[in-house]
Amino acid sequence: MQIYMWWLDLDLKSKEWLREHLRAEELPLFVMQGIAEAGGPHPETPQSVLTDAEWDFIETQSEFVD
Repeated sequence: MQIYMWWLDLDLKSKEWLREHLRAEELPLFVMQGIAEAGGPHPETPQSVLTDAEWDFIETQSEFVD
């Protein structure tokens, strides 16, 4: 599922973490769980859960006023 389809359902704490740690190599468990619960990818491993395109969206398209 594309990020714009699950981003709005992602909890605010996870959104803030992602914005503050752009392109992080690893995501904390609470962020991975939040992404999965919102309908995003269900990673097999903590590494590389988000694609470059998803990171681009977070950096350039996501709204800070959620």
